Amino acid sequence: MMIKPGARWEEVLSSARSVAPECFHGLDELKNLIGGDWVRGGSPLRFIAASCGTELVSLPMLDLPEACRAVEQAAGEQPSWAERSLDERRERVQRTVAELRMHSEMLALCLAWEIGKPMSLARADVVRCFDGVDWYVDNIESMVGSRRPVGLVSNIASWNYPLSVLMHAILIEVMVGNASIAKTPTDGGAVALSVCHAIARRHGIPVSLVSGSGGRLSDALVKDKHVSCLAFVGGRNSGRDIAVNLGDRGSRYMMEMEGVNAWGIWSFEDFPSLIKLMKKGFEYGKQRCTSYPRIVIERRLVPKFLGAYLPMLASIRFGHPLAVERPDDDYPVLDFGPLINQSKCEELHELRDDALSKGAVALFEGDIDAGHFLDRQDRSAYFPPISLFGLPRSSKLYYAEPFGPVDSIVVVDSIDELIAEMNVSNGNLVASVATHDDELAERLKHELRAFKFGHNKIRSRGDREEPFGGVGASWRGAFVGGRYLVEAVTEGAANERLMGNFEDYTMLPQER
Repeated sequence: MMIKPGARWEEVLSSARSVAPECFHGLDELKNLIGGDWVRGGSPLRFIAASCGTELVSLPMLDLPEACRAVEQAAGEQPSWAERSLDERRERVQRTVAELRMHSEMLALCLAWEIGKPMSLARADVVRCFDGVDWYVDNIESMVGSRRPVGLVSNIASWNYPLSVLMHAILIEVMVGNASIAKTPTDGGAVALSVCHAIARRHGIPVSLVSGSGGRLSDALVKDKHVSCLAFVGGRNSGRDIAVNLGDRGSRYMMEMEGVNAWGIWSFEDFPSLIKLMKKGFEYGKQRCTSYPRIVIERRLVPKFLGAYLPMLASIRFGHPLAVERPDDDYPVLDFGPLINQSKCEELHELRDDALSKGAVALFEGDIDAGHFLDRQDRSAYFPPISLFGLPRSSKLYYAEPFGPVDSIVVVDSIDELIAEMNVSNGNLVASVATHDDELAERLKHELRAFKFGHNKIRSRGDREEPFGGVGASWRGAFVGGRYLVEAVTEGAANERLMGNFEDYTMLPQER
């Protein structure tokens, strides 16, 4: 196995440097974008690719005083930007996206190296970002109306979708008149995001990008008085504390946190169709907020389900996203590459061992040697798919979102049990039910604690006009997507109440 010419990291990095030389110092040291200037600073942190253990770039990790100055300078750019007309701001965003499209393949290769996405998924991430922004460009005027920007929006996002979620949101935030500051995800996406920010800056858009530890920079990116709104993706414990702090200050926030999204299967026979959906759910190793790690199934359906489900698990392909046998081969067709890092794999091994020691049964365990790898490459961040049956309530996985290629199957004997087991995490982003009973599906639509409900289909984050949020502990703050995203980062009437899931009340869109 080899990396084909043009896809080697040194070639991809060289291409990124030629497109955006301003964000690099030397061959592989990134800079921070502060107050419109790319500056050196902070303590260097060598970023190692999970895909093969190779050092890719050096991240400039700021300390708190430097981050506070970056936030203050970012906020200082917002008033003059807001004075520009919506048409001018929209045109600058359009020009940014048009230039970025010229480098789509390079950005996709960055994602393949930095976060281990198979090329099909990396390309889709890039396209989804640009197409999504185009939709807002075409529809922004009616959504903004007389609304006003809130000021500076701080973005703290996870590493898994740096373009289609993070960069996409940033370009909408600034188009409506805000300034933006974002923290580079420490676990991947720094080069791709730096290139995007460099091009946005060339078109006069007030975006800032800083690297640093989330815990160390929290007082700047979350609590600083210059931050008017926070977009956060992370764990429930951190999110809960942040929501309380921002709520006390009256600041805007939209905070996406974890939940154990579930499939429910009851009175159902079309397993070939269901299994196709479940296999698609393994894309990117289930490292996304809308994956379905829990399967709750009527007892009598278990044998037929397993007859279709287990062969599907055996067909899943994983490995290095760019490994080929010959230089002219296409990129491999994989369901997923590495997980976020070696530590995540170690965590999943511990969760598996805990479940097995307490009585769970491993129905399927993939073999690491079946992966698609380069010769003698580091495989410590790879985790083959596994499915666990009969999780005891005392196991950690019973209530935890694994955020990796781990399924758990729970057998039930009544509708009430089905509902309880699907609601085990007190709030989800998505839930789906496979059933031929339409009346049951309608009932479950209202009794499952999930923001999006699917009947014989999977649900995803979505974008454009489709709203996205969460129920219970899976989300805090304003909903996003379409006009909800625009409303979250703008102000209207003095007494308006945003659509969202806040500490003091919950409002949901009429349609789920």
